[in-house]
Amino acid sequence: MLKNILYLAVSLFIVTSCGTGNNQGENTAKKDSVAVSDTAQKKTILFFGNSLTAGLGVEPEEAFPALIGDKIDSLNLPYKIINAGLSGETTAAGKARINWILKQKVDVFVLELGANDGLRGIPVSETEENLQSIVDQVKIKYPDVKLVMTGMQVPPNMGSKYTSEFQVIFKRIADKNNMALVPFLLDKVGGVAEMNQSDGIHPTPAGHKILAENVWVVLKDLL
Repeated sequence: MLKNILYLAVSLFIVTSCGTGNNQGENTAKKDSVAVSDTAQKKTILFFGNSLTAGLGVEPEEAFPALIGDKIDSLNLPYKIINAGLSGETTAAGKARINWILKQKVDVFVLELGANDGLRGIPVSETEENLQSIVDQVKIKYPDVKLVMTGMQVPPNMGSKYTSEFQVIFKRIADKNNMALVPFLLDKVGGVAEMNQSDGIHPTPAGHKILAENVWVVLKDLL
């Protein structure tokens, strides 16, 4: 009799333990599924640019696209950030790279290219043509995409004619393609020593915070 009671108790313990384990497994699986589903449902904001976007010289989480991502998370907006910045990128290189980048779904496209063209003195007409080609490819791939252009300027030592012609191409392309425009990405940062690293070109973490605000003022209205 005692053996039967012991056997029954052990059997009940095994059955109860297995049942509890299965429930825990199911609950964990459900939580994981919800997390994956939430991520999958978020729309994508893709930042396509050069070392300014990539965050050269600062930690990845200190670059302005990541800071904008933090802002979006704090507001519980259904968007995720992809940083497709590449140091040294020119508009020609971006034009060659964009199709590969567009393999992932893009809902909002932020274009930040042209600075390296300006520093190298590449003809303004060539820069404008490359930027337009990038925009065209994005629009063909994702017709409903929302577009943001970040304006850029070059130092006055490039010559007044080149400087003035370079500056206006960003607004011209933005107007032509119904793009939201950040007039000058480096506003309050460019030429301000304490906001830039020792090279005088790339922003410090504090500088990136200002860049994030410059972009956010325009981007928030599209989300």
